[in-house]
Amino acid sequence: MSPSEYNQKVIEEFRANGGEVTGRGRTVLLLHTIGAKSHKEHVNPVAHTRDGDRYVIIASKGGAPTNPDWYHNIVANPFVNVEVGTEKFQAKATIVEEPERTRLYDQMAAVMPGFAEYRQKTTRVIPVIVLTPVK
Repeated sequence: MSPSEYNQKVIEEFRANGGEVTGRGRTVLLLHTIGAKSHKEHVNPVAHTRDGDRYVIIASKGGAPTNPDWYHNIVANPFVNVEVGTEKFQAKATIVEEPERTRLYDQMAAVMPGFAEYRQKTTRVIPVIVLTPVK
C-alpha cells in the first residue's frame, strides 16, 4: 500500500469514527494545507499533542532525511484548516524556535515514543509546529 493509500484509509477511518483511529485513539488530527507549488488542498493525518489551546505537530516524516511535503506547504501558506475529533477550525501554523522546540518535541516523545526514535534516525533538526486556532 502506498503512503497516499494508507493516508486515505486513515482519513476515512478518522471521519467515520468521530476523529478516532485504531491504535492511535485521539492523537491524530487532519491537517489541511494548500500546496506550495500546486496551490491545491492536501489533507494529511498527523499525530499531535496539546500545549494549552495550541495543537503541536512534528514534521518528523518517520526520521527521514527530508521534511514532509505538508511542512513546505505550511511554510508557504501558514493558515491551515484542522479537523480534531468532530471539530473543524482554521489555525495559524508557526514553526517553533529553541528552547520551546525541544520542550514540545520531548512532550510528544513522552506520549509517543516513536518520536524519540525518529530523532535518532536523522541528522536534521526536526521542525516542531504549533497550530493556534484563529478566533
